[in-house]
Amino acid sequence: MGKRYFCDYCDRSFQDNLHNRKKHLNGVQHLRAKRVWYDLFRDAAAILQEEQTKKPCRKFLQTGQCDFGSNCRFSHMTEQDLEKLNAQVQGEKRLKELQREGADIPPGTIEDWLDKRAQRLSVAQSNSALPEKPAPFQYPPGWPPVQELPPSLQAPPPGGWPVPPNLQWG
Repeated sequence: MGKRYFCDYCDRSFQDNLHNRKKHLNGVQHLRAKRVWYDLFRDAAAILQEEQTKKPCRKFLQTGQCDFGSNCRFSHMTEQDLEKLNAQVQGEKRLKELQREGADIPPGTIEDWLDKRAQRLSVAQSNSALPEKPAPFQYPPGWPPVQELPPSLQAPPPGGWPVPPNLQWG
């Protein structure tokens, strides 16, 4: 059968010879797939700059869909999307400036986050004088009557499920 060439961008294979490989690598489908792949790793500033130079796609704004998809030469970003992207770019710029100035930006650890969360919860509980009661269990709206539900979807009995005395897990 001979050697076969597999293209990771296009997710297809074909007989490997010089003619077929050249034809595939210069083909529109391969070039589009390659562009889409590399676009996944582009910098937010580059995406923002490119999207700001494009005019908005009328078809996409009217219907929410465009026949050209990612190959459309017009922008499919709304004003809110552009604002979010701009905020992300500004945040990245500030972070780079802080790093350039030598500011110590500690990496966040889960322990730090848990400590801060415990402090917030303790402050919130000390501020509220009344103890909170847990909300009673309620089934989501639109579910069938409780009697028709399988046991796995029924609410646990008050006090939890009974545990058999000789139960061994694993």
